[in-house]
Amino acid sequence: MSDLARGWSRLRAWSASHGPELRLCVRSTTAAVLTLAAAQVLHLPIALWAVLTAVILTQISVGRSLKATIDYLVSTLGGAVYAGAIGALVPPDNQFAMFVGLAIALAPVLLAALNARFSAAPFTAVMVFFGPSITHTGPIAAAFERVIEVAVGCVVGLAVSLVVLPARAHDLAVKAATEMLELMARSLPELFIGFTQSLDRPTLASIQSRIGEAFAQLDKAALEAQHERMTRLRAEPDQAPLLRTLLRLRHDLIMIGRAAVAPLPGVFEARLGPWLARMSDTVADYLHASAAALSTRQGPPPLDHVEATLDGYAAEIAALRRQGLTRELPDDAVERIFAIGFALDQLHLHLRDLARCLAEFAPARSAAVAQAAASAGPARP
Repeated sequence: MSDLARGWSRLRAWSASHGPELRLCVRSTTAAVLTLAAAQVLHLPIALWAVLTAVILTQISVGRSLKATIDYLVSTLGGAVYAGAIGALVPPDNQFAMFVGLAIALAPVLLAALNARFSAAPFTAVMVFFGPSITHTGPIAAAFERVIEVAVGCVVGLAVSLVVLPARAHDLAVKAATEMLELMARSLPELFIGFTQSLDRPTLASIQSRIGEAFAQLDKAALEAQHERMTRLRAEPDQAPLLRTLLRLRHDLIMIGRAAVAPLPGVFEARLGPWLARMSDTVADYLHASAAALSTRQGPPPLDHVEATLDGYAAEIAALRRQGLTRELPDDAVERIFAIGFALDQLHLHLRDLARCLAEFAPARSAAVAQAAASAGPARP
């Protein structure tokens, strides 16, 4: 293979792995060029602010662009009106008046500190206050021009986000949920191995930290998707139940990790270890299959293997208790064994919730999908 072919292959692989970033680059460039054209058509005094606004508000997803546009426009309008009034009441005719007027005009800094949605207000106040010295207009005219410039940038930036290679926050949230399911599936064997082998606490902490970071990304994407649904830009299933279910599954893994801080004692390791290893494999397979189903918008995979393994583990625990072996254990070991049982019961319950969520995301609710959703039970708050 020639160097040119290898370079082209690497470029294609890189572009395939950086699709969202490349699409954002195209959207930002398009928004900047179109905003500049609109500013020239409308004869805006300073096209710079309109172009900057469009670039700033062209975000990675439509939902984030929509929220940023609303926040930026509202804070700009408030800052412009306030600073225009201050400029009219305290005209900067001399240095003393300029210092006093600027100090008063920057009062929106407090509002921005209290609520990040108004972060553009102080910047706008400064621009409007010093605008007359740049455009040689009055403070009211400077405030009006600032609002018009930002409005043009907002409209063009949002339109480009909706039309040019749009990235729906709903799709990004589904992708984040899929990645979290895959991560939990890979993490389960690492956690369950602690029941039969020593597992150091830094390893446990690292596993839980990675899952926590994945959930934080999902939560952020789901919030942006909510903004899309509120504006009815696209009809999509409510992601709140899926978000709650994944959070509960994360808590289940935390409980399992706490119970796996040390190997099981004696005969319990010999008799429960194989069932726990089988449980780890079956649940991991189910999570992998669930991630694939969510990614392709298919119905949930069957829970038969997971439930059969749970039944086998429960039967083995019952046999150990009938033989009175639990009475010979110290209190902390008994607590751990019962904690494992509780965590597995919760895991089973939340896997059923996951099946119901996957059924809701499937576009065509076939009879099999509907039956899977019904067997998962009613929705839980």
